[in-house]
Amino acid sequence: MLIKGDPNPPPPKGAILLIQLGDIGDVVLTMPTIRTLRDHFPKVRLYVAVRSKTKELIEDCPWVDGVVSIEKRRRGWWEGLKYQAAFFKRLRKLRFAWAIEIRTGHRGAFLAFLSGAPIRIAQYSDEEWLWRNYLFTHLVRPTGETEQYAARHALNILSPFEITTSDMTPTLHVSENRRQRAADVLFRHGIKSNQPIVCLHPFSLWAYKEWHPEKWSQMIHFIHDNYECEIILTGSPDDRQRAEELIRHYHVPAHNLAGTTSIGDLPALLEAVSLVIGVDTVALHIAAAVGTPTIGIFGPTPSVVWASRGARHAVVTKALDCQPCRRKGCDDSEKSRCLDELTWSDIKGPVQRKLEDLLRGT
Repeated sequence: MLIKGDPNPPPPKGAILLIQLGDIGDVVLTMPTIRTLRDHFPKVRLYVAVRSKTKELIEDCPWVDGVVSIEKRRRGWWEGLKYQAAFFKRLRKLRFAWAIEIRTGHRGAFLAFLSGAPIRIAQYSDEEWLWRNYLFTHLVRPTGETEQYAARHALNILSPFEITTSDMTPTLHVSENRRQRAADVLFRHGIKSNQPIVCLHPFSLWAYKEWHPEKWSQMIHFIHDNYECEIILTGSPDDRQRAEELIRHYHVPAHNLAGTTSIGDLPALLEAVSLVIGVDTVALHIAAAVGTPTIGIFGPTPSVVWASRGARHAVVTKALDCQPCRRKGCDDSEKSRCLDELTWSDIKGPVQRKLEDLLRGT
């Protein structure tokens, strides 16, 4: 629902700035919005502002004319002032007609306001940053988002202006250079390219989303003993030691690829595998966006919002009465009973079905 501004703003004659300062998964889930803006305004230059750690995901996007990278690092006051002055001088030269802020934080609001765009669109915020609403010419208050696929949330901000789509599928484009780098990683780790590759992503930034390592080891041994395929573990560079400990402690036959690719090359790696099994984290979003089937292990977070859509993707939960609680574990304790009580037996059936489909080529 539009609660501020004209529902028929002047069409953009300069450029559009789409601001998404969320995490990696948020950027992937914004791809339908980027595609929709390009389809709706095919001749308008489109720039996307993202945090520097996610910019590689946008660089290969064919619908985008440029990336505005937002660096978050400490600077002295004078150095910071000079950096900000130079940054916004470059930004204003792009002559934005529209700035669209997807999130409700204050950094994106400042960026939209200082971009110089006369039309500034955002979601209304009723949180602590009430003043941010005054920086926008148009405010939208979406409804029903708690039971809605997250890829639709950014599009809700555009729907009052009749900028819509029926295709909510996030899509990431993978360049041949990135495919070659992913192939080189697999070759260096001795992974056979003539066999299916099963990728397991056990790690998250949030402990309350993770499943116990012993249960992962049961899964790995089962897959290895019953199916002729390669098994890899992925994660961030910070997860590499944890992956190594899982392999050594439980003597699992898996290759540790955690931290071996940049975030820009990770889509190419996940495109090269046959199946991704992981907890609720960015690997599931990226895998689905490059067409790889997934099995998502969900605890307190709602799968209706965050799980990938389509018959190629499966979700496993314990389905307790309190699930999903949408909290950081039970009573925000960082410990999730719904994941602690989820056993390998609970997930074995979906894993078997996916692997058998994979080996049949369906």
